[in-house]
Amino acid sequence: MADYQDKVLEAAAYLKQRLEQPPVLGMLTGTGLGQSAESMEVGASFHYQELPHFPVSTVQSHRGRLLAGRLQHKPIIAMQGRFHLYEGYSPLEVTFPIRVMRALGVTTLILTNASGGLNPRYRPGDIMIITDHLNLTGENPLVGPNEDRWGPRFPDMAAAYDPRLVEAAEQAARTGRVPVQKGIYAGLKGPSLETPAEVRYLRTMGAEAVGFSTVQEVIAAVHAGMRVLGLSTITNVHDPEHPAPSSVDEIIAVANRAAPAVDLMIAGVAAAI
Repeated sequence: MADYQDKVLEAAAYLKQRLEQPPVLGMLTGTGLGQSAESMEVGASFHYQELPHFPVSTVQSHRGRLLAGRLQHKPIIAMQGRFHLYEGYSPLEVTFPIRVMRALGVTTLILTNASGGLNPRYRPGDIMIITDHLNLTGENPLVGPNEDRWGPRFPDMAAAYDPRLVEAAEQAARTGRVPVQKGIYAGLKGPSLETPAEVRYLRTMGAEAVGFSTVQEVIAAVHAGMRVLGLSTITNVHDPEHPAPSSVDEIIAVANRAAPAVDLMIAGVAAAI
């Protein structure tokens, strides 16, 4: 754990020397959603390979860049591309950027992802504001020795997705006339997509969208005392009685089309903070 802490501090120190001011906002974009950072005034850009100890994105459409700048006059760092358990990364590696963000001063984290819809009322292209999640990955980034300086041994997850940020996202959507949903996100390990039986099971558990990311980062962020907002783009809707195959290219295409609306909502939330 001490070695991990040292790596976090080294990465943060590298960025501190190159940023104009400490960021207060952090953003992490998912599959096909790199354009959801378009409202940023970018002052600096770094490929993940440049950053000490950073993992590297291996998934299609994840650009693998960290941007620093301002959004609605607030200093922000935004990651275009994340890391997943299914790529072979450990929970600590997946959440490494969250720890670095917190070390830099980030107190509010906005996460976006692309997900499959489980609620039959959803449509491809809908944006779901995440109100809660189910961690079904079998993994947790807090397993092992706890670093008390980073957070408590048993962080409370009753309001992991900050209600005030959810409200701000709803208001931003209304202002921009963006139709939105609110619901529960189920995080699986992946990378195989869900069987019809698994879709029925997830619906029974109350999940309304499913994907392979987000929950590890949220747990680490809550542990670190950060406020969290999650926005999930519904790229396809599962019908277990009439299953249809989904392709990565189709998922990315839907996410790309929704990215400007996600960007509008993020800008509205940043303005309200």
